[in-house]
Amino acid sequence: MKTAIIAIVFIALAVLHQDTWNWDKGDLVFGFIPVGLAYHASYSIAAAIFWACVVKFAWPTRLEEWADGAD
Repeated sequence: MKTAIIAIVFIALAVLHQDTWNWDKGDLVFGFIPVGLAYHASYSIAAAIFWACVVKFAWPTRLEEWADGAD
């Protein structure tokens, strides 16, 4: 189940990375940040949180223990 959720979120993030809907917008977020830059900043934070969760909840500890030789 964890693998399926990780794969779905990974694919969703890959699709959302192609933000073609922001290419022609000249709007500013908070009055000074272009909307495309703000989108990618938010995307980067979301991707970092996702990978932190993947490391915390889906890390293959049994393989790490095997590699260290701690049976």
